[in-house]
Amino acid sequence: MKIGPVEIGAGSHVKVMGIINASPESFYKRSVRTGATEIAQAAREMQEAGAHIIDIGAMSTAPYLETVIPVEEETRRMTEAIGAAKSACSLPISADTPRAEVAQAAAKAGAHMINDVTGLKYDAKMAKAVAKAGLPVIAGAYSSAPVKGDVAGTLAALKESMAIAKKAGIKDVIVDPSIGFFRSEGKNPFFTKMTDVPWYARDLQVLSNLDKLARLAPVCVSVSRKSFMGHLLGVDADERLAPSIACEIMSAINGASIIRTHSVKETVQALAMLELLR
Repeated sequence: MKIGPVEIGAGSHVKVMGIINASPESFYKRSVRTGATEIAQAAREMQEAGAHIIDIGAMSTAPYLETVIPVEEETRRMTEAIGAAKSACSLPISADTPRAEVAQAAAKAGAHMINDVTGLKYDAKMAKAVAKAGLPVIAGAYSSAPVKGDVAGTLAALKESMAIAKKAGIKDVIVDPSIGFFRSEGKNPFFTKMTDVPWYARDLQVLSNLDKLARLAPVCVSVSRKSFMGHLLGVDADERLAPSIACEIMSAINGASIIRTHSVKETVQALAMLELLR
């Protein structure tokens, strides 16, 4: 499949998706860009650093934060950020949102893909909106009902999303294991509840078995700076570059097609080195 001109999946090199958060509430503050000038500069720098895709978020969905904002505000942020990014680079743009109204506006603004961490399940209108726009979608593993924190639970959630996409007529689906979004509790509706294992144990297990997800569809992994590394290693978000790169390389080895990251330059270099070593 293709995202704009970028080929994804079997036979293609692992692609790097740079993160721009047009949301001041996002957990990693160094990824936040709130003005058109800042967003344009970030997009330009990511393209120069070797990114293949840019993912723009306008509302944080981190489970442990109270970050839900009015849909009108998310839409404004998203469309302005897409315009700024497109003015500064030629990379395809992914719009990171769980809400259909925002996805529709993003498509009109020129987004090439929708990234829904809830796998088309939070907003009942999302699948139809994506299908009407004719865009690919990244479907995150998500369930509104409690699940087991293992690979089987993740696979089941992703298969449900793929069925929703197929029914709606969405042709191209990329799956995301939603690292960090399976928890025993949260402060917004965008996480999946589980109580049988700690969230960090689930995240490690899924990353170690990513090849099983890759049998379903191309896989996008977003592990950059995530909290399970902080819990296991006792480091804050600013100190998680090295463990992030380690997880990203293992994800690529285990079959990921896209690595979504805050640290484009370092991730591009690490993946290039991996290719040379293979």
